[in-house]
Amino acid sequence: MRFSSVAVVAILLAIVPSNSQRPTSSRRSHKARLFKHHSTSVWSCSSPDVQAFVYQSGMAIDADGAYRAYNPKNRLGLDSIDHAGYPGNWWALATDTGDTDGRPVIQGKNDPAPGYYVSMTSLYDSSIEDEHNPRRFVDAATIPYVVLPPEGFKHAKLGDFATVVNLENGKVAGGIVADESAPELPMGEGSMALAKMLGIDDNPRTGGIGRGVAWVIYAGSGNGEPRPLDEITRVAEANFEKWGGLVKLRGCLQ
Repeated sequence: MRFSSVAVVAILLAIVPSNSQRPTSSRRSHKARLFKHHSTSVWSCSSPDVQAFVYQSGMAIDADGAYRAYNPKNRLGLDSIDHAGYPGNWWALATDTGDTDGRPVIQGKNDPAPGYYVSMTSLYDSSIEDEHNPRRFVDAATIPYVVLPPEGFKHAKLGDFATVVNLENGKVAGGIVADESAPELPMGEGSMALAKMLGIDDNPRTGGIGRGVAWVIYAGSGNGEPRPLDEITRVAEANFEKWGGLVKLRGCLQ
């Protein structure tokens, strides 16, 4: 199965075995609830070869790390500035002091989006030492990434790979864990690029979907660093197939 074969995905989602038709033993789902975040239950559902956890939710859209995510003129940003913080607590913007109570850094003429703020993600490229360099962070507009709440990082780490399935249309996309959400926010958030790959409205201000998205996180699969898109796609697909694919996912969600 290839990620680009939407028709094949849709067919498999429809025909994978129900409770009365168990998968083969190598793909049988042995799941246990790992934790619950607000209304979303997160299940440990590993295979013999791949450690993973699974949850089902909607999808909110994250613009963090995108070069044009936030602008001093709020209307010009991809997302509303209040999603990046407020004076005294800029949690998603690089500041002149490196602390949340500093002044937000504005991109200069040699940066990708002059005049826009430098938007950060929790995952960053450690080879770029300049904390004010927007290229240090994971670009939400081009890289499919997953956001986890603090509780999720007891079981996974930044840089781990993921597979996300839109159960409404059968589209599947690989991703990487790249950001952390506030504890009060619901489970189920991904980058603009991830939403676009899944056929979901990727507008951070107005997009997203309320339900019908399945998330598979391969715990311990990353190296704590960002990856290029082609590597994310290739490694996530390999993990998904080794884990058990759509048959395994169906069992984990039952």
